[in-house]
Amino acid sequence: MINIVGIKKRFEQNAVLNGIDLTINDGESHVIIGKSGCGKSVLLKIIIALIKPDAGKVLIENENIFEVPENRLYEIRRKFGFLFQNAALFDSMTVEENIKLPLVENGFNFTEKEIKQKVAEMLELVGLPDTEQLKPSELSGGMQKRVGLARALITRPKYILYDEPTTGLDPIMSDSIDALIKDLNDRLDVTSVVVTHDMFSVKNVAEKISMIHEGKIYFTGTFNEIISSQDPVIQKFINRTT
Repeated sequence: MINIVGIKKRFEQNAVLNGIDLTINDGESHVIIGKSGCGKSVLLKIIIALIKPDAGKVLIENENIFEVPENRLYEIRRKFGFLFQNAALFDSMTVEENIKLPLVENGFNFTEKEIKQKVAEMLELVGLPDTEQLKPSELSGGMQKRVGLARALITRPKYILYDEPTTGLDPIMSDSIDALIKDLNDRLDVTSVVVTHDMFSVKNVAEKISMIHEGKIYFTGTFNEIISSQDPVIQKFINRTT
């Protein structure tokens, strides 16, 4: 379980997050929405301590990640996979080299043969078998997202964080990525946290939705609840994004 309590973050004069309180339950597919610049991606990075907040705490299974020793934070981070915007693949590396990077960098004790097998398994899982030796430049945007997801999954994480997973993709490829996220959440019994502004993706993947507005959680509920809401702030956001 992820418990976010009183998180505040300011960049110079801009108060991005102003007291975020949020609970993400184990096994849940939880989508965080809000207008551009509202702090969605900042919150995602705070969850794994890539960004330190000005105030508040993040509890991962009851441990405050901003109070634990560095070696313990390192262990906690190994429970997470992260799909960055635009996949964030290294152009000079092959698909295989990109995917195995978390195993190499995080000191997993696998042989080269075992790593190759795990890479092949992840590529099969995301629907890209036999692409190990391709370079990112040889892949479409949707394929790059899938490789990024394979890299996020290679450590078999308990939690997967997705930062705008369908940005820049056409509707058909977006639907494909959404279906993959939902399928992996069900098959692997992981907790998924998805940041997006795309209401079509929200409908496809969300079990629960939280909306950030003016630096705080403005709404938490189901897709049907948010769509049927008469709240003017919610209606304005939905009308702008659909």
